[in-house]
Amino acid sequence: MNWRVGELDGLSLVSSSDAHSAGRLGREATLLAAGLPDFAALRHALATGDGLLGTLEFFPEEGKYHLDGHRACGLRLAPEETRRHGGRCPRCGGALTVGVQSRVEELADRPAGHRPAGAKPFESLVPLDEVVAAALDQGPATRKVRELVERLTAELGPELALLRAAPLDDLSRVGGARLAEAVRRVRTGELDIAAGYDGEFGTVRIFRSDEQEPDRRGQKAARARKKAREGPEAV
Repeated sequence: MNWRVGELDGLSLVSSSDAHSAGRLGREATLLAAGLPDFAALRHALATGDGLLGTLEFFPEEGKYHLDGHRACGLRLAPEETRRHGGRCPRCGGALTVGVQSRVEELADRPAGHRPAGAKPFESLVPLDEVVAAALDQGPATRKVRELVERLTAELGPELALLRAAPLDDLSRVGGARLAEAVRRVRTGELDIAAGYDGEFGTVRIFRSDEQEPDRRGQKAARARKKAREGPEAV
């Protein structure tokens, strides 16, 4: 989004995690060349771009106010839709909450997709615990997810290196084929993303609902059959 604003071309774009959640520290990062041993070298890299390799990011769509919208009506809108409706909710007529993307459109002097010459690359990642949770069809805070995350990092290396570069065969060996497929999709951007709006976080889904983990599908089907046998009064 910053690439669309020409007056930012002379600045180095950096990224770092918010410090409010210890478990999220380091999941957004600025990539630097090896061999920057002191502050002077770091300052030089940031000032000139020499040694600055790019950034690692969450998906910006996950933000609470990425798109415009009206939470009460469950409505999210792209900036052009907001303009078309005069800033009013097309369902109830109330004022829409304008998001980040609309502000970018106001400031931009370049079309979407523009990349300035010499711009450093960026990568958008999904945190490892969420990738593992998707693969196991479990919550990110569950014991099974924590145990597999610990096993993966113990055998294959730290989180960011694992997400970006670990061979898929190794991921399959340690965490299973479904985990390797989840990481592959994150790397290639084959994701289902619903952007945040009006105070609602966006969502990034790796697997569709019809791609649920087989064991979990069997468990849910068995519970449904059991409930049908016991009748509507069963608790």
